[in-house]
Amino acid sequence: MIEVILLAIALAMDAFAVAIGLGAKSQKHSRPYILRLAFYAALYFGVAQGVMPLIGYLLGAVMLGWLASAAPWIGGIILLALGGKMLYEALSADVQETIDEAIQSFDSGAVNANNRQEYINHRTMLTLAIATSIDAMAAGFTLNLLAINAWLACLIIAIATAGFGLFGVYLGKHSGTWLEDKAEILGGVVLIAIGMKVMFFS
Repeated sequence: MIEVILLAIALAMDAFAVAIGLGAKSQKHSRPYILRLAFYAALYFGVAQGVMPLIGYLLGAVMLGWLASAAPWIGGIILLALGGKMLYEALSADVQETIDEAIQSFDSGAVNANNRQEYINHRTMLTLAIATSIDAMAAGFTLNLLAINAWLACLIIAIATAGFGLFGVYLGKHSGTWLEDKAEILGGVVLIAIGMKVMFFS
């Protein structure tokens, strides 16, 4: 169970970082708007992050069934790659700039020219949710190697992501974006640690 909780936290870090950015870009908006933004961040990110690993799990059940003896190594390599990718994205200025541009496009559609009519840009929110959950689909391949029900694992991942999405918006509003890359670094380190555990102790 502890591995699943750590996996859920690690996978939630991408969404957490984006939610922090959304909150930081919305510091001048009204309280009702921030409440709605936090709610939809939790909803979109949580659902996407819960569904994607389930898809990965179902695909992995078939593929790893063919390669049972190599399954721990395959799963471990996937997690190591995801962790390395997350660390790279956290430390890469180009990647962070791309993420910031996506967040900025969301914020630019949030208000009208008079800065009065605030609304949620659902299309961009959905795009961000899918983009931050692709890694979760790959990680879903490894759920077959953890001693837990996959449906429960996906539920835990969804709840963790929803919680971090909700918290991230408020944290970003009050603290700015300085925690964005640090959250992703933490997620990358945890994924690498779980990958090593799966490879050598499964």
